Amino acid sequence: MTDVAPPGHATYPSLRGRSVIVTGGASGIGAELVAAFARQGARVAFLDRDAAAARGVAEATQAVWRHCDLTDIAATQAALGELAEEAGTFTVLVNNAARDDRHDWREVTPGYWDERFATNLRHMFFAIQSVAPGMARAGGGSIINIGSNSWWEAVAGLPVYATAKSAVHGLTRSMARELGRDRIRVNTVVPGWIMTERQKALWVTPEALAAHLKRQCLPDPIAPEAVARMVLFLASHDSAMCTASNFMVDGGSI
Repeated sequence: MTDVAPPGHATYPSLRGRSVIVTGGASGIGAELVAAFARQGARVAFLDRDAAAARGVAEATQAVWRHCDLTDIAATQAALGELAEEAGTFTVLVNNAARDDRHDWREVTPGYWDERFATNLRHMFFAIQSVAPGMARAGGGSIINIGSNSWWEAVAGLPVYATAKSAVHGLTRSMARELGRDRIRVNTVVPGWIMTERQKALWVTPEALAAHLKRQCLPDPIAPEAVARMVLFLASHDSAMCTASNFMVDGGSI
């Protein structure tokens, strides 16, 4: 991949040569993040459990990766350690991995609840726990947690996912306080309905999209690259005094 930002997009010199780790980097927003950091000249690593998709992203971007089920915390922290040895001490972490599977609240079991929190929230904390000491030794870093505006909009059909994603904001603000003295910044990027291939295959219909766009201030569907642009800014030194905050990429959804 050519490490040049697309025409009209920002280039951040502070990202060149930086070691970046992205969770869930094989598809959707995650794959766009890996590509965007690679174009900035960063040293990019990612975790994912979809080996076929991950190999394609790695080949296209020259990123390094490890197969990992993020619900297995011991395996996740071991993989993060291995990748840090290969790509260098991470000074940027993007906690991206999640799955917004639909579910009926009447059918939720304790086991499903726990599995959804393990998939959508728990690994974020333990990834931070794994990489933050290295960031502190390096003099600082940036952690970007990917949230969701599903709970802001009170979207139906995914209450456990929405609850887990709402907790991301508590994680961000508490860890920003914990890590700030080491010059580690922690922020949340909050996407709206992003037109990934998964969303388009499963839930985007002309009727659903038209109804959603009526709730946005801006009239256009949101592509994954819009999220990546915000993440790049928060990873760069240009956002040096931004922490403990939410950065919405939702077209002004209401």
